[in-house]
Amino acid sequence: MSEPEAAALAVRAGATVFSGEKSTLVQNGPRPLVPGVSGLEQLRRTVAALEGAPAGVIVAGAVPFDLRTPGALRLGVGETTPGPLQLPLTGGRRKVTVARSRPRPSPSGYADAVRTALGRIASGEVDKVVLARTLELEALDDWSVPELVAELVARNPAATTLAVPLDDPADSQARWLVGASPELLLRRRGPSVLLRPLAGSIPRSPEPDEDVRRADALMVSDKDRREHAFVVDAIVEALTPFCRTITTPEPELMATPAVWHLATRISALLTDTATTSVDLVSALHPTPAVGGSPRAAAMRVIDEVEGLDRGCYAGAVGWQDVHGDGEWVVAVRCAEVSGRRLRVFGGAGIVQGSDPDLEVAETAAKMRTVLDSAIPR
Repeated sequence: MSEPEAAALAVRAGATVFSGEKSTLVQNGPRPLVPGVSGLEQLRRTVAALEGAPAGVIVAGAVPFDLRTPGALRLGVGETTPGPLQLPLTGGRRKVTVARSRPRPSPSGYADAVRTALGRIASGEVDKVVLARTLELEALDDWSVPELVAELVARNPAATTLAVPLDDPADSQARWLVGASPELLLRRRGPSVLLRPLAGSIPRSPEPDEDVRRADALMVSDKDRREHAFVVDAIVEALTPFCRTITTPEPELMATPAVWHLATRISALLTDTATTSVDLVSALHPTPAVGGSPRAAAMRVIDEVEGLDRGCYAGAVGWQDVHGDGEWVVAVRCAEVSGRRLRVFGGAGIVQGSDPDLEVAETAAKMRTVLDSAIPR
């Protein structure tokens, strides 16, 4: 059996999959890591679960946005192969017919939520808050997770495409988290730690000159640079107790097919190599890239204003091995899939100077990553 055929069978059998430009990790036959407990408790139990485990065993899956809610981490053998995931689609893609489309909230409702958040910012309660919205699609037939993953890989080669079962995958109505995340939360290899947070965005344009103009405008935007700085400063603060050196260069442009981002490549060296990737996830998540600043105030505003159950959207997805090494990305450009239901998410960072109508457009552009893969135009 070829590697692509084996990978396709693994996804269909309920494997946890992370596919990047250089390699693909597949965790076959995973066993739930203490199901039903909070994401924070699952993180705490990760090291104990890996203690004494043979090489090749990893904990992998999804940590929820709100660490008080259940996570979806699993224990099992992880296998890495070179290059991105390839899923042969026998007979081509099935045509998907969407029977119903429902935004939550409506675009105008989301703009109103942004205005409310701006009022909380103006009052001094919070400096930045990230608000999300969803588009729920109901098809006439069940969505195919392997087909959606294959399309996400093909359309987003530089991203980390992910497929994480959130329930028992043997259930035909099991929930899956699928997406193509461009944002590296952290990669830990021995004492070295690499992070690449994204904050500050603008939709791409199909017209080349306009696309360049937008990228240039993003680089000099005071509003977007302030939004980005909140994220970088919070990450440095969270890393400082664990690291002896932290390097933060100037932001740079990063492009996805749908959106331009400001990105900073942060590198650090651990003071103590007993600090695992999960220790760092616990300290960092949620960063202001998906929550806000200050964290506690932003989470309160999200609870009161957003009105969504994010689940594992905007959470951390990734893996850790028996040595404490691991790689985690932020669960953005993602959707929750369950039978005929596809729930696509998009979020935007709100700071002083944010324009509600532009934030509606930005979240719509971010949702296109999944929508274009689910329903190719």
